[in-house]
Amino acid sequence: MDWLIAHSTGVRLTAFAGILLAMAGWENVAMRRNPGLPRARRWMANLGLVVLNTIAVRLIFPAGAVGVAMVAANYKWGIMNIVDLPYSAGVVLAVVIFDLAIYFQHVMFHAVPVLWKLHMVHHADIDFDVTTGIRFHPLEILISMGIKSALVILIGPPVVGVLLFEILLNATSMFNHGNVRMPGSVDRILRLIVVTPDMHRVHHSVEPSETNSN
Repeated sequence: MDWLIAHSTGVRLTAFAGILLAMAGWENVAMRRNPGLPRARRWMANLGLVVLNTIAVRLIFPAGAVGVAMVAANYKWGIMNIVDLPYSAGVVLAVVIFDLAIYFQHVMFHAVPVLWKLHMVHHADIDFDVTTGIRFHPLEILISMGIKSALVILIGPPVVGVLLFEILLNATSMFNHGNVRMPGSVDRILRLIVVTPDMHRVHHSVEPSETNSN
């Protein structure tokens, strides 16, 4: 665990690159829909946003959520540093709490007009593929990091739990935005436990009733 924490940045970067390449490969061999724009043009714009967002986060939140979790653990901040929980239970609970928090954050970015203007950058993508899952307005990313950092200080989760959540958040976002085809029988089973691309595509509809649901 100590090695994982010490190399958290490298672990996250490796996981991000690996999942991005894996999803891109899947899109090449089993594409769900033909893209409307050349992939190179869209990827340059979307990945450019990722670089910009990474720089913005490093400038405003140099340590990131994982770094804040390290500080919280060191100073015994937060509920989990007061309540005696088994370590593994704390890790699982941290992932669940952060997942719920990001879900409610997403709902608010749809419900509050000024926040929707930021979130529209994500929904305005002409096509729908793995890079849509990492295309966000810099201010949305900064607000999200602020929420996660505040939550870390409040609940004092295990550092590994925060690291695991960050990896899962990126991984599932790239997966459920993938322009990939899978058998209907597999999709029906898989969507019982995770958001699948066909399930999530409805959320990217141009119809407001569908965009604000699912």
